[in-house]
Amino acid sequence: MMKLYAKKFYNSGAWKKCRNGYFQSKYGLCERCAAPGKIVHHKKYITPENINDPNITLNWDNLELVCQDCHNKEHHELHGVTAYGLIFDDNGNLVRR
Repeated sequence: MMKLYAKKFYNSGAWKKCRNGYFQSKYGLCERCAAPGKIVHHKKYITPENINDPNITLNWDNLELVCQDCHNKEHHELHGVTAYGLIFDDNGNLVRR
């Protein structure tokens, strides 16, 4: 689900152009499992603090094309843990344990 602070960014022409170019550069295939890709994912997550930094939001080095399953694994691992030391709080925010 898109965060409210990111809505303007994800609806911007700059993001759509960047996303489409990146998607095509990966031939539409998930970079983790080679299934059909669906989501251009930010490796370093977008936050209210970095949403206006194009080195984070529009930099291809910070992007990864993933399928829905791989995206779900990234954000919704079993037991609520997405990566070592991280969990989702009761509001769905990613926080350190």
